[in-house]
Amino acid sequence: MDTLEQFVEKFSNAVDFQTDVVLTGDTNLKALPEWDSLAALGVIIMFDMEYNKAITGKDLVVCQTVADVYKLVA
Repeated sequence: MDTLEQFVEKFSNAVDFQTDVVLTGDTNLKALPEWDSLAALGVIIMFDMEYNKAITGKDLVVCQTVADVYKLVA
């Protein structure tokens, strides 16, 4: 399993931020300027491709931080 730091890098690539964003596990998703349905779809696809795990938008809605999303990997 990836470390949180490795996950954060994959998360950043999946969201494909257009501006430089510093991400940590404590980063609040709602504070991210590009956190929208398209970004969530990128994360859902990343989970499928990288972790062979299916998650849904409903799973992501309850997440408040990047670390909360990381916990979905387990």
